[in-house]
Amino acid sequence: MKIDNSSFERVEQFKHLGTTLTNQNSIKEEIKSRLKSGNACYHLAQNLLSSSLLSKNLKNEIHRTIILPVLLYGCENWLLTLREECRLWLFDNRVLRRIFGSKRDQITVEWRKLHEEL
Repeated sequence: MKIDNSSFERVEQFKHLGTTLTNQNSIKEEIKSRLKSGNACYHLAQNLLSSSLLSKNLKNEIHRTIILPVLLYGCENWLLTLREECRLWLFDNRVLRRIFGSKRDQITVEWRKLHEEL
């Protein structure tokens, strides 16, 4: 049986089981998609995470069990560059800063925002 290749269409990228696959094997679009999904997940849980009724430990557990799995879905197959790895770390640290809020500086005894130090 002979297959006619002219009837097949070349696909640049497609989604399979929630993961974006490309013909270039680039994961840049997948990282962008995962960051967008993680951000949406955080915003859905924002009222819960900003509640003063929950302890910081419980908020951390919510972060670990709800937001991180959405962000890192399919990451077992990723070959990350340093830039992509930094983007994931920055997103995660930004979410943690939003959850835990400001920190009191022991030297100046003033409240300050936590900043990412690279």
